[in-house]
Amino acid sequence: RDEAAALVCRAARALMDDDVKATGLKQLQGLIWREGYQAGRLTSHVYDDVPAALRRWKEAGLDVRIYSSGSVLAQQQFFAHTAHGDLRRYLDGHFDTTTGPKRLAASYRAIARAMGLPAGAVLFVSDVVDELDAAREAGMATALSVRPGNAPQPGPHPHPEIASLQEIDVGARRS
Repeated sequence: RDEAAALVCRAARALMDDDVKATGLKQLQGLIWREGYQAGRLTSHVYDDVPAALRRWKEAGLDVRIYSSGSVLAQQQFFAHTAHGDLRRYLDGHFDTTTGPKRLAASYRAIARAMGLPAGAVLFVSDVVDELDAAREAGMATALSVRPGNAPQPGPHPHPEIASLQEIDVGARRS
């Protein structure tokens, strides 16, 4: 039994080390995070501009959702336990890899359908150009978030770059 548990742990660590976006792995991470957050051992990091931007978007009546390779459970736990407090009240929903791979346009079309919006009415922000390319192919507006610590992205690319969520004009994206 201990040998089987050790094998599972090694396999999970190998997947994490390779940054594999496997749905089962992300669900396992969500369960582990939930335990850590509930025990008070974990606090989520968001950039300092995020709470104010989320609040501003919510006050403007925007439909704000998260699409992450982390499971919906992990996303909910993450936003519930930030150093800035519980930010879930500013979010209208979550999408994860059960919606589809983040580098396929069909996933972004599915998100727009789920939101009840034409893809052109959705702004997708990411720090990964390949994801933005897929969202743009689906018809969405896009913006590349350039932050300290992000992986360098290939260029040139057609996506406007932002260094802060405060740069997003809420008047342009009413739902």
